[in-house]
Amino acid sequence: MKSMIEIHNLNHYFGEEALRQQVLFDINLELACGEVVIMTGPSGSGKTTLLSLIGGLRSVQTGSLKNSGQELNGASEAQLVKIRRYIGYIFQAHNLLPFLTARQNVQMSIELHENIPPVEAIEKSEAILEAVGLGERIHYLPEHLSGGQKQRVAIARALVSDPKLVLADEPTAALDSKTGRDVVNLMQQLAKQCGCTILIVTHDNRILDIADRIIHMEDGRLRKTLPQVRAFEESH
Repeated sequence: MKSMIEIHNLNHYFGEEALRQQVLFDINLELACGEVVIMTGPSGSGKTTLLSLIGGLRSVQTGSLKNSGQELNGASEAQLVKIRRYIGYIFQAHNLLPFLTARQNVQMSIELHENIPPVEAIEKSEAILEAVGLGERIHYLPEHLSGGQKQRVAIARALVSDPKLVLADEPTAALDSKTGRDVVNLMQQLAKQCGCTILIVTHDNRILDIADRIIHMEDGRLRKTLPQVRAFEESH
């Protein structure tokens, strides 16, 4: 199966000189096209740092990290920007613009792609908001939405452009169990229909069953990779 992400001997450091601290150690990982992978591990283990490197939000320092065959180590800012256009990001903070409605926040993601007409952008934005259960709040500003509703807008924004890769950091943290299940089912459906690769960082054991594979990170190292069935059994 073709790989979306290929990582070999990746290390990462924070700080300079005497304050330099290694946070990722010799990471080797491949994510296949259309695969749903969940990454678990304690807080501070390096999960979010790895996610941000895969997403081109941090520069690769040492080792190799390829996204769709393109090496990110040494990539220019312009190259990273181009790669980021085809990635859907879902982070713990909603990062919604307060002066835009739910639909406008979602539509911003589509407008990065110049070949989509405005009318289609509006239709796609409204359809994805319907799909995440916000059809009646399309024209609401973020201040009039609950925490869970804001997170659903952020998820809709990440999925609306049919990205090749979705990176999600605790996407269900602010959601009740039903909404969380609806959201991850939608993500899983996207992976199957569009061949989209999804990497989810989570502490939510309720959603482990959607993964094709579960990887565990501890102290900046990938400790183990388990097939979905065995990993699900070990978590219960």
